[in-house]
Amino acid sequence: MTDSTDKPRARFLIGWVIVSLVALAGAVGHAFGRFGYGIIYPALRDDLGITNTFAGLIGSANVAAYLVGTLIVAWVTSRLRLLSVMKAGLVMATLGLFLASMASGPTILTAGLILAGVGGAFLWIPAPVIAADALPENKRHLAVGLLGSGIGLGIVFVSTLSGWLRDIEGDAAWSTIYSTKFSIALILLILFIFIVRHFQDAPKGGGRFGGLDALKKMTGWKPLIIAYSIFGFMYLLVLGYFTTRLEDDSGWATSESALAFTVMGIAMIFGAPFFTSISKRFGVRNTLALCFAMWPVVITIVLTGVYIPVLAASVLLGFLFSALPILITLYVVENTTAEDYGPAFSAATLAFGVAQVISPPIGGLIADGFGSFLGVFVLSGGMSILGLFAALRLPRSP
Repeated sequence: MTDSTDKPRARFLIGWVIVSLVALAGAVGHAFGRFGYGIIYPALRDDLGITNTFAGLIGSANVAAYLVGTLIVAWVTSRLRLLSVMKAGLVMATLGLFLASMASGPTILTAGLILAGVGGAFLWIPAPVIAADALPENKRHLAVGLLGSGIGLGIVFVSTLSGWLRDIEGDAAWSTIYSTKFSIALILLILFIFIVRHFQDAPKGGGRFGGLDALKKMTGWKPLIIAYSIFGFMYLLVLGYFTTRLEDDSGWATSESALAFTVMGIAMIFGAPFFTSISKRFGVRNTLALCFAMWPVVITIVLTGVYIPVLAASVLLGFLFSALPILITLYVVENTTAEDYGPAFSAATLAFGVAQVISPPIGGLIADGFGSFLGVFVLSGGMSILGLFAALRLPRSP
């Protein structure tokens, strides 16, 4: 009797361990390998003596690599098991962080961020299915929502570490930050390889490069692509220049802007689970529209530069940063077959990636041209209105 009850309990606990490791792997791919660039942006820019436009191009190289990765993943996931793809992504992200930690100039740094970008795509696209399959059916939404929590934890860590090290080492701290991220990624890689398991039938190998054929089978794929692209463009304008806006335009100290980013990261831990629970009652479409509608209001508060209101807005931004991509992911999971999910989500992420490629340099050009980041944030808020209309074009939940 004890043996029969212990086995399901053990499987349940192992499932939670797997979800945790998948979420932390997402943190390595996104918070460490991608979003963390925005946190150290001011220090890296000043230490290397480059312009906002050039620094924005480095960020775009990272995003472009993520874009290329999604093209490859759409083809690879129809031929290799999702777990194998995710392991390869974690290896690439870890090696990318190693290169960034060894960089003394923009060339090696960019190479590392390119490798981390490709790894991020290989990591992120299989992650929702691997996490969801690790838990019982009634916990699948929570498992997917916790992926956003992992990214939030990563951002909290990088933001806290950045604020502490920049107070000690100044602008040169960006290199130490990458060294620390690499060490953590290496430990996680070892744990992931030996612990995480995912059972999947061998793919049939019929998917095409890019995954568009699988995406077109999904109901509402056109407005979803538009909404996802708009989010990719608008969020990076804020996440990539958030601390720089506060420090350069609003006169905040490094420790103050780091605190705001940390608050945002903490909120990201809870944002995705919160909004996915709302989506169970009101549907993904309506919840997604709500998030887009909240965005310009929050951006307006950030633009005031007033300390307490901006900290409060950082909480809401964290919720939205975490929730929007997870809600879009949930829509794809719920409206595709197991066979079509990988290629379809890759194709959707491709459009998302294209928007991210053009976003940082446009933001950098606006900032250099006008001498502030005001126009960058106004553009982000305006784009969210278009995202709201796209979300409302999605089919209503049955």
